[in-house]
Amino acid sequence: MSNFLIILLYLCVYFGLSFVYVKHSLQMFQQNHYELYRYSKWLFHKNNLHVSISFIFCIVILTIGTLLKTDKTLIVMFLTLAFAIFMIYKESQKVYVKDLVVTARVKRQIAVMAILLALIIFLGSFLGADILAVLVIVMSYLLIYPMALITMPIEEGIKKRYENEARQILNENKRLIKVGITGSYGKTSTKNIINDIIADNKMTLITPASYNTPMGITRTIRELLKPIHEVFICEMGADKVGDITYLMDFVRPKYGIVTSIGPQHLNTFHSIDNIIKEKMEEIELLPLDGVGFINLDNEYIASYRFTNPCKKVSVGIENENADLYARNIVYSKEGSQFDVTINGEEYHFKTSLLGKHNITNILLGIGLCLELGIEIKDIVKNVSRINQVEHRLEVKKINGFTFIDDAFNSNPVGSRMALDVLSMMPGKRVIVTPGMIDLGEKEDEINRSFGEYMIDKADLVILVGEKQTKAIKEGLLSTGFDENNILVFKTVLEAFKYVYQNLTPADTILLENDLPDAFNV
Repeated sequence: MSNFLIILLYLCVYFGLSFVYVKHSLQMFQQNHYELYRYSKWLFHKNNLHVSISFIFCIVILTIGTLLKTDKTLIVMFLTLAFAIFMIYKESQKVYVKDLVVTARVKRQIAVMAILLALIIFLGSFLGADILAVLVIVMSYLLIYPMALITMPIEEGIKKRYENEARQILNENKRLIKVGITGSYGKTSTKNIINDIIADNKMTLITPASYNTPMGITRTIRELLKPIHEVFICEMGADKVGDITYLMDFVRPKYGIVTSIGPQHLNTFHSIDNIIKEKMEEIELLPLDGVGFINLDNEYIASYRFTNPCKKVSVGIENENADLYARNIVYSKEGSQFDVTINGEEYHFKTSLLGKHNITNILLGIGLCLELGIEIKDIVKNVSRINQVEHRLEVKKINGFTFIDDAFNSNPVGSRMALDVLSMMPGKRVIVTPGMIDLGEKEDEINRSFGEYMIDKADLVILVGEKQTKAIKEGLLSTGFDENNILVFKTVLEAFKYVYQNLTPADTILLENDLPDAFNV
């Protein structure tokens, strides 16, 4: 075979193989928030099947390359081609929870990765086909690190320019009422609930979906904020120390809400004390004429000692000392009802939302509305019109089956409340869940407790991912739950197939949490 054809075959085989690995590595980098620390935890996870298969192939190719002293190039290239076709086929068949989103940022990353890989293929071609195959596979994952370092100045420059434009827009809009919302969980639900309560009385803008990062908030301000808006409701996310401090300086809200505090993102916060301090910066950094709204049912918030003397309004369902206390709570398939005493008078509220945490979120909204001068009769009316929040205890009909969709980012408190709601439903009570993630060293402990809490709340438990849900199953079995009523499937699609084939429209199915691909290892 001529040298030209060999070189052409080299290019086809190794660029084809690198395509699979570059796409997958970029996808995981994106799902890990473009953070090298998070990406490293995924890459070196002991149960990372994709990496394990690749590692085994590398060993096989190196072994063959060592045993064959001559004429090994075509054999190794043929095996590499076969492996590349196999990986491309597997990639085409796999249904991801969240595939790679090719943004402008990702396009820049692809360009840098392509240049680096082309250089490696060129230099590696002098080392032999076996060494080159290993280099392409290994370096496709490892090149994320130099690529991130190369593109970091560009991304930071773009981010800073856009953010400065957003700051200027906020500074020019002097009359805008700014509300910041944070918490370990409940931020998005509270944001949407508050918007529904206020929107009939004031022109509002909320950060869409889970746009709670500096870039998400920047995009919202630059693209959506108009002079007509009176209230800007800004969700503020934090998964490491300093995030809330940064966002408070960015947005500078007058009103701050802390929905809850718990062991969410322990992997990056490292301790519950760090989480408490960071979340409470939402109140500590308010101006002196600002107002903070807090959930007294949360033990971490209730025991916190503030240094900022600004006004605080507390809410609660279990803590009767709260300024706004909900009692006489009644749940049904139609929703919830409860009473609240405001300024010495009792008011009755109705909502289509389910779960104690949603009532807590409504109380936070009521408190804010009162501070904004909205009349109580309007608040009562608007609470009754609150829309169900997508994927957060949302009751829906799919193919004739009744689902309680609580698939967004399950947490220890919300998951228990979801089970409480499920326990009150008619027919067979079924839960489909991959468990909870991103909880650091406490993950197994919390998932085990989650399984224990399912006793008498669910009749059938469908777990997604054998390794991920092992602790849940242990918790279930420790309570005497019938093992025959515990089913484990590899994927969500397999679980849904079972549901549609074996359950009836009279049953109720709780979907608790969604598992990102980066954690599905």
